[in-house]
Amino acid sequence: MKGGVIMANKVVCKCNITRKKGYLYFVGKNGCAYETKMARGKKKGGGRKMVHNCRIKREKGYLYFIDKKGNVAAAKMQRGGKKKKKKKR
Repeated sequence: MKGGVIMANKVVCKCNITRKKGYLYFVGKNGCAYETKMARGKKKGGGRKMVHNCRIKREKGYLYFIDKKGNVAAAKMQRGGKKKKKKKR
């Protein structure tokens, strides 16, 4: 629970990806799950590698990520927040 709002995540693809230490996991634009080495100190990261070919269809307004169990999940993006003040002329 964050800020009084309960986030409901839905599992889109059961991938069961095993996570390795020092790697970042994400869902690419094509809907596949990737891993990339995280940058640490002066060492550079990068060099993505596909770990699961999900090919999920993305919906507008949803954030896609790899959850703790290694599955691809989707959460509705929060919109709104504090309104910006108009500039005085």
